[in-house]
Amino acid sequence: MGIKKFKPVTPGHRYKTVLTFEEITETTPCKQLTVGKRKTGGRGAKGHVTMWHRGGGHKQKYRIIDFKRNKFNIEGTVKTVEYDPNRSCFISLIVYKDGEKRYILSPNQIKVGDVVSSGENVKIVTGNALPLKNIPLGTEVHNIELKKGKGGQMVRSAGGFAIVTAKEAGYVSLKLPSTEVRKIHGECYATIGKLGNIDNENVVIGKAGRTRYLGRRPIVRGSCMNPVDHPHGGGEGKTKSGRHPVTPWGIPTKGHKTANKNKPSKKYVVTPRKRGKGKK
Repeated sequence: MGIKKFKPVTPGHRYKTVLTFEEITETTPCKQLTVGKRKTGGRGAKGHVTMWHRGGGHKQKYRIIDFKRNKFNIEGTVKTVEYDPNRSCFISLIVYKDGEKRYILSPNQIKVGDVVSSGENVKIVTGNALPLKNIPLGTEVHNIELKKGKGGQMVRSAGGFAIVTAKEAGYVSLKLPSTEVRKIHGECYATIGKLGNIDNENVVIGKAGRTRYLGRRPIVRGSCMNPVDHPHGGGEGKTKSGRHPVTPWGIPTKGHKTANKNKPSKKYVVTPRKRGKGKK
């Protein structure tokens, strides 16, 4: 996968880059695996804004993805590699021997014609899904379940992968892209390999309008607001507000840990993530 640059014929083209989409083999999604996607504008059931900076965006159809990979011991063939506007990684259309079609997250370097399957004792091959307890140490995995049968919840974005580091007392330790090491039950399923579209993180948006296509509205600095709207607001001329940076609700934003220490899942964290560190 490459990245295409543009001649700076306009200010918006000067730094803009796009993916070349060499891996894509089909531009029209499978109709039976798509549903309409209603836009919320960041508003909840009561009509109030619950998520700031959301709205607009290009019309999209949602592709139904098989995160559970529960088509056990039936081989499927990769028919297409497609772009999905709802996520950063690509997706692949799998046609199983019994005729059923499903979309899965597309692993890196998977090609049309490759065969994938899922089950307790399938081969350790890119695209195959099996329980963590049966995956060798040092293997890269993605689409990882947190609860058996619930479907993959972790490591689902472009270029992402976790590494199996240890096995002990029915649990498997995984080093996640955030550098956190977490224990997960060995019965939970994961898919072999790293996800495709690795160059996604190197794409430069280039202009504000392209961000609006994605449904992201502008973010206004608190120092530009009135005191009634933000703790940083008000003052004559430009001002630093005289206090440490906070959210609109007064919660510190730099160096202040907001994670719930009493969250039940915290006991499964072996090594917490290193602050400021992440996937390279």
